[in-house]
Amino acid sequence: MLGDYITLFFVDEQRENRVNMKTTYIILGIVSIAVIIGSAFAYVYLANPNQPASTPTPTPAPTAAPTASSTDSSTTSPTTKPTSKPTTAPTPGPTTAPTASPSPTPTPQPAIINGAGATFPYPLISEMINSYTATRPWATVNYQSIGSGGGISALTQKTVDFAGSDAPLTTSEANNIPNALHIPETIGAVTVTYNLPSIPTGLKLTGQVIADIYLGTITKWNDSAIQALNPTVNLPAQNIIVVHRAESSGTSFVFTGYLSSASSTWASTVGQAKNPAWPVGVGANNNAGVAGTVEGNAYTIGYVELAYTVENNMKVAAIQNAAGNYVMPTLATTTSAAQSVASAGLPAGSASWTSVNILNAPGENSYPIVSFSYIIVYKELNVIPGMTQAQAVVLVQWLWYMVHDGQNLSSALSYAPLPSNVVAINEATIQSITFNGQTLPTT
Repeated sequence: MLGDYITLFFVDEQRENRVNMKTTYIILGIVSIAVIIGSAFAYVYLANPNQPASTPTPTPAPTAAPTASSTDSSTTSPTTKPTSKPTTAPTPGPTTAPTASPSPTPTPQPAIINGAGATFPYPLISEMINSYTATRPWATVNYQSIGSGGGISALTQKTVDFAGSDAPLTTSEANNIPNALHIPETIGAVTVTYNLPSIPTGLKLTGQVIADIYLGTITKWNDSAIQALNPTVNLPAQNIIVVHRAESSGTSFVFTGYLSSASSTWASTVGQAKNPAWPVGVGANNNAGVAGTVEGNAYTIGYVELAYTVENNMKVAAIQNAAGNYVMPTLATTTSAAQSVASAGLPAGSASWTSVNILNAPGENSYPIVSFSYIIVYKELNVIPGMTQAQAVVLVQWLWYMVHDGQNLSSALSYAPLPSNVVAINEATIQSITFNGQTLPTT
């Protein structure tokens, strides 16, 4: 009996131990499952720290330095990437869906554009190129100052992307450049410069006297017509050496236009032209060539754009204007003449500009020989062989810069900034330029 009892006791003891072990395993299993679930929940929470447990829609993580209100960036750089961890406690309650960030502007493609033409605006165009390309390393702009006639010829042959001209296109030129556009890029003055030893700047001349000198009617510096205008000046009894442009020139077009308005004889025998049949004188290429010839030879007279005379400290004539005043060519007197354009009706860029004339502008202080200088381009750029989309974009953006920010460079070089109504016409013209029928971004 006792033996049976002992055996039964050990059997019961073993059964109880097995039950306890099963219970332990079950508890450990439950605990393990709980740990796994808790870990998963913690992982999800840490990966989405701003998401309330009950809200299925994720909210954007706050930026490193949140501001009171957010706006889309208008720069070309993409917005800053959000940090992976919050820096402030998430706001309770539902939040609005995140706003998509604007796509960054594609990096501009490198491109080279080429122009040629007028020497009249060359000092300004050169400075504009330096300023424009300094902040746009992908853009290269080349410009050769070969004269307005050479620029128009190159554009006609489609060997350049744009041309500079101080004269608007004639009817025949426009026929050879279908759908050409005129873009006035500056306003400048043509000076009458001379080299008279011992006689200072400011010699008084009229349009009639200047025309007679270039006609060969007045040949001596002490001619009575010149002496009468300058009674206190001891003029030399020396022959006048007349200097003019040797090539087709927009500056010549402006100058001969002024002489035509001042002298009926000039108008009927020579007229206004880029390359007229000069009655007398010696030729020199470009504004710089005429300036150099006058500066290097005594008793000469010539005509050059104001910037060249300012740069070389040359003597210039005070010319009688429409109000009867003798006016020196300066930035102020050029600007005074340019202001007459603000109230004048001007054609669209796609129309003819042959009738546009700001010579002999009204005003007590207006210098009388003042003119636009133009950039001429094709309206549809795919007509130029080899033109690419990248080149077309750079060309349009270069033109936009010239008539906007580039105008800030004008005054320092003695060119008059464009009046606002001219800028508005230019904007519409530039926005009409296409490549393969598509308009192009201006900025």
